Amino acid sequence: MTLTAELLLIGYCLAIAGFSMLGGWLPARIRMTHTRTQVAMSFVSGLMLGVAFYHLLPHSIVVLDHPGAADTAAWWLMIGLVVMLLLLRMFHFHQHDFSAAGDLESVAIVPGGNEGHGHAHGHEHHHHHHGVGDGHPTAVVPGAQVHRLSWLGLALGLGLHTVIDGIALGAAMQGDSAHAAGLLGLGVFLAILLHKPLDAMSITTLMAAGGWGPRALRLANLGFALLCPLGALLFFFGVDMLGDARHHVVAAALAFSAGAFVCIALSDLLPEVHFHSHDRIKLTLAFVLGIVLAWSLGSLEPAGAHLAHG
Repeated sequence: MTLTAELLLIGYCLAIAGFSMLGGWLPARIRMTHTRTQVAMSFVSGLMLGVAFYHLLPHSIVVLDHPGAADTAAWWLMIGLVVMLLLLRMFHFHQHDFSAAGDLESVAIVPGGNEGHGHAHGHEHHHHHHGVGDGHPTAVVPGAQVHRLSWLGLALGLGLHTVIDGIALGAAMQGDSAHAAGLLGLGVFLAILLHKPLDAMSITTLMAAGGWGPRALRLANLGFALLCPLGALLFFFGVDMLGDARHHVVAAALAFSAGAFVCIALSDLLPEVHFHSHDRIKLTLAFVLGIVLAWSLGSLEPAGAHLAHG
């Protein structure tokens, strides 16, 4: 029995919600070290870049299917990149590494501070982490108290980001919905699936540091976990109401999402490349492995999904 696009999308949404919930739950059970976090981020960043360039962008051009399709897709990719960059500038939300904080209850986000990493690797640097306040560099500082509402800016920024992820998944599934077989949107699904736990972990870590109780953490984690599936389902089923404009909207959403993926991937990668000299081989291999995985997933998607229509 061949899975329909609708059933496959529902399965993807359930998996994404489950993994996001798991990520929000992990800080209370497992302490993520700096190296583990950076390896995971490098792998997912490579996967996201590969998905953007091997799946989303070519797919957008295929859906447009006219002589100027590549130029149109490039414009939407640039718009997606700039919009995501502006969101990052506004909310400073893409911060995943709280490993230097130690005890979650003694973490502070201090404007203009430096993070005094006490990593076992012995590397020395001042790595400014972006917080949620006034637009200045911030740092995670042990031994101080986080304001109870510090997590709101982070949650708002990540909420907008995860809705864009959902639109990307819905658009990828819509673009392939004419195909009868194959794992539609698999690359986009995996990139989102593996990235969501890091995002959810950021929110619950900062909430716990601000003194919020287990019930509040569970509710915030659940709400965040449902945002991406909601965005995906609304786009997938809602875009059909646009009639003849449907294909243009799907193509624009695919290219826009490619730009957003590129921006998010580089926002994870570039600070580490600039500030860190440790574990270079390990982090580079993880990054390359992510790209290779994204490229190889093409064989599991519908035949001709990334080829121009004849």
